[in-house]
Amino acid sequence: MLLTSFDPFVEFDRRARRAFGAGHWTALRPAMPMDVIRGKDDVQLRFDLPGVDPESIDVTVDRGVLTVSAQRTEKTGEDEKLITRERVTGSFARRLSLGDTLDTDKIEAAFADGVLTVRLPLQATAQPRKVEIHFDSKKEIAA
Repeated sequence: MLLTSFDPFVEFDRRARRAFGAGHWTALRPAMPMDVIRGKDDVQLRFDLPGVDPESIDVTVDRGVLTVSAQRTEKTGEDEKLITRERVTGSFARRLSLGDTLDTDKIEAAFADGVLTVRLPLQATAQPRKVEIHFDSKKEIAA
């Protein structure tokens, strides 16, 4: 596996679903939903970040852990009163453990139309390669 996601609340969520039934918890979704796409030469992570100030987005790599953090704020006017809030506001982050087949020195990130795309290139050793087969019956493979 190239990536593993670290979320300290997964066990809590699993137990809550079991105790209270899935219906009570179906509205809970990550504040930063993500797709992972494996390409020929890279892995792309696409995070949905609508309404997030691009200046608040931070992408860091430290000891094989990729951290993406962002902040979404919303202000209400003096004559406005918030009745219901379903959109997540505040600071939030996702942490992913990166496999050793990714080249962490060449990570790139771009933000457009509310989507943060993080490109993680694969190391050359992680690329599939064709192994040559020798057909000479007199040669044997050294053990």
